[in-house]
Amino acid sequence: MLHVLLLVGCAVGIYASCEWFVNAVEWLGQRLRLGPVAVGTVLAAFGTALPESVVTFVAVVLGGDARTRDLGVGAAMGGPLVLATVAYGVTGLMLLVTRAPARRARRDVRVPVGVGASAPTPDAPDAAEAAQEPAPAYAHPEEMRKLSRDQILFLAVFVAKVALGLVAFAVKPWLGLLFFAAYAAYFVRALRSGSGEHEELRPLFLQRRRPRPATWAVVVQTVGALGVVYGASQLFVGQLDAVGPLLGLPPAVTALLLAPVATELPEIMNAVIWVRQGKPRLALANISGAMMIQATVPSGLGLLFTPWRFDAPLVLAGVVTMAAMAYLIVLLRRGRLTARSLLGAAAFYAVFAIGLAVV
Repeated sequence: MLHVLLLVGCAVGIYASCEWFVNAVEWLGQRLRLGPVAVGTVLAAFGTALPESVVTFVAVVLGGDARTRDLGVGAAMGGPLVLATVAYGVTGLMLLVTRAPARRARRDVRVPVGVGASAPTPDAPDAAEAAQEPAPAYAHPEEMRKLSRDQILFLAVFVAKVALGLVAFAVKPWLGLLFFAAYAAYFVRALRSGSGEHEELRPLFLQRRRPRPATWAVVVQTVGALGVVYGASQLFVGQLDAVGPLLGLPPAVTALLLAPVATELPEIMNAVIWVRQGKPRLALANISGAMMIQATVPSGLGLLFTPWRFDAPLVLAGVVTMAAMAYLIVLLRRGRLTARSLLGAAAFYAVFAIGLAVV
């Protein structure tokens, strides 16, 4: 019972600290003169993915045995899988949930009745509106194209990391440096292309009465919130490891199916918060940027300090991640990235769960 209470407490703590982090990182982006998309793909993604990268570094570099290093490799594969499926699915669900009240409000609006006209009723929405296709979740065409390019780049890097997990040759460890270089190139490009106007920002939580907070307050709130996110996430993962056996779950299922969801919880919480605030492009940019970090930095560490050989569950995780990304890229290229289609990405995680049970 104690473990369950701690799990709930950690989840609440992660959400609350993510609220403070999101609030601060938007102000930080404005201070650095970054566009809103760059805030999501660079600042927010780097901040929430940094703790996980540190955990991977400790596991693969300082790990005292092969099992610990294998856990680091599993985290490097599990993170992108969760982001490509669960994180996008939660974003789609939140878009549907937040859009429903607005849709009901539009149906309840009464209009004056003219000659020969009839009054609409709350239970009978306009036929044209009902027949209309759902609006795209990503409202800016240029940003949608950028997201599509980022996802294609991620898929190319991810295919390379999976392919390297299937072979062995003398210079393979040194290829890890190429993954670091790939993220550095992405980082620079994201900063240069991250333009656009910021939406109205809420007051900084540390200085609610000031229309423009002091820079030191922005930095303190950003770093402090990130520290709480990191601590609560690690405690959450630890409690999950304890609850898994109590529920009769095999260690492999806990490590590959549940633990990655826990480690990616900050990115998921950020998406929930930004969609709730009416900023879905920041939510999607945050997930996309975090995916690029997860595809490069942990993989580079794994290649440098482990044999980087995949067993059947890791190969399955790679295949499902690539399938989910291909699905999302097709939606982006066709301009059909809607709330419902995003929600469909979560189905790939269910496929992984079933496949893991079979394997």
